[in-house]
Amino acid sequence: MTTTRQIFAEDAYASTCDAQVLAINELGGIVLDQTVFYATSGGQPGDAGFLERQDGSRIQIATTVYEKGGKTTIVHVPEVEQSLPDVGEQLIAHIDWERRHKLARMHTACHILSVVCPQPITGAAVGENESRIDFDMSETADKTEISVAMMEIVNQNHPVSTQWIEEAELDANPGLVRSKNVKPPRGVGKIRLVCIGENSGIDSQPCGGTHVCESAEIGEIHIGKIEKKGRENRRMRIRFGPLPQS
Repeated sequence: MTTTRQIFAEDAYASTCDAQVLAINELGGIVLDQTVFYATSGGQPGDAGFLERQDGSRIQIATTVYEKGGKTTIVHVPEVEQSLPDVGEQLIAHIDWERRHKLARMHTACHILSVVCPQPITGAAVGENESRIDFDMSETADKTEISVAMMEIVNQNHPVSTQWIEEAELDANPGLVRSKNVKPPRGVGKIRLVCIGENSGIDSQPCGGTHVCESAEIGEIHIGKIEKKGRENRRMRIRFGPLPQS
């Protein structure tokens, strides 16, 4: 199986990279030796952007996914009616940075919400302008109080970093996993943690997504809506901007 070097996991601020075409799959997806394009996973959509050819022409990429059945091969899915490169061709990969930055801000905001509401997570989806997290909880919650608590963490401007631990370390600390239904991918021997605060003082949890490097970069956010999705399920929607005055 082809392995793609995942630059986004090392540096979420890398927006371009040189790359070589390793394969074109049966659906016309493009596999590169390395990429800055985040592949759809963990509730975060894959990156869009373009691949620049040596003659200056562009191959527009609609989204990015992992090859079915694994987390090592990344497939760049072209928009319709795009010319395909040749295997072995050298390209420059460019992500849509404005979109990526919004998703990174939102994904980091989701982590902060999980700090403010530490109940088990049953579902999540990261979006450019709105994200949602479903919590295993039956009690009511006040969106104003939660919004204020989230902004307190944002404004304290905590550092956001990543570190890798062995799978055995995760087994010894099961409380790091917030999701009730989805477990971190295993099989490679190590797990990536996203940490907020000095010495992970605010939060530390397994995550493969992209994030900003300090909490203040998220900007102003609020809980736009809290929905009851069952007797023991509450869905909270995070939106950019100040909390609207009622």
